[in-house]
Amino acid sequence: MVRANGAVSLRELARVVQTSEVTVRRDVRALEAEGLLDRRHGGAVLPGGFTRETGFPQKSHMATAEKTAIADLAAGLVEEGEAIVVGAGTTTQELARRLARVPGLTVVTNSLLVAQALAHANRVEVVMTGGTLRGSNYALVGSGAEQSLQGLRVSRAFLSGSGLTAERGLSTSNMLSASVDRALVQAAAEVVVLADHTKLGTDTMFQTVPTDVMTRLVTDKPPPQDDRAGTELQALADQGVQITVAGMTPAGAAEAPGPVQGSGGRGSGGEKGQGRRDVPMPGQRRNIPPGGGGSQPSQLRSAPALPEQSPVGNRVADLAPRRR
Repeated sequence: MVRANGAVSLRELARVVQTSEVTVRRDVRALEAEGLLDRRHGGAVLPGGFTRETGFPQKSHMATAEKTAIADLAAGLVEEGEAIVVGAGTTTQELARRLARVPGLTVVTNSLLVAQALAHANRVEVVMTGGTLRGSNYALVGSGAEQSLQGLRVSRAFLSGSGLTAERGLSTSNMLSASVDRALVQAAAEVVVLADHTKLGTDTMFQTVPTDVMTRLVTDKPPPQDDRAGTELQALADQGVQITVAGMTPAGAAEAPGPVQGSGGRGSGGEKGQGRRDVPMPGQRRNIPPGGGGSQPSQLRSAPALPEQSPVGNRVADLAPRRR
């Protein structure tokens, strides 16, 4: 399966061989020791996977419940009448399906899948970049895509990628995709990264969003045995990234997310969020506006205010910067 697809999830392996994920995880460790594959959080890839990109059909079947939970929470950050950019990826595709219900929204994207998800949303305006189509992920890349983003300014960008570490930030395996993602970042006042726990601690070739540019990370709660993912989350929080963690039920289904609390806009109100915790970090994020500096246009909105760290059970992680 790994040779055919380039990557496979532990859940899928367990289903195919009809055994538990614990048994599969042990077997994967043994195969890694023999040099036959490389382990990744939640799955395995062929040796040398640092440079290999998993195809869309394989990505769409990995960590599906986690991506759904992440998309549910990320959609709550978007307000009516906003202008945003959404990058390519299976997680951002899930987000786009939920954005179809936000009236007055303008979405700029280089992803055909994101545009398709919003095609029939009569209250959402979709703006496609130019560029050359990459069939592996249905994204428009190249100089045409990058030039079409010049001079663009939106409130925030929603991006995914192949790996995320506290040291390098978000990265991807393809140079052309990385270049367009960097142009999307430059167009946004704030950057929201969507990454499930299988990507935490994974480093790939081309950096797209440095850690000091990330405003917020929306992710899912890593399994208790996944020490590396937990370490990366804490390191990201220590560097000032706001962490929003979606809770998952033991069966792997997403818990119902609560509304995003804030002053005005969609999802505001006095209710306590469920299945999530926002952890605001002290200090101002070092977002880099295109052209450097300058005052922010009045029509740009910042992300909705986050709730205080109220207890929500064991469904979410409790991340706060360690005292040094």
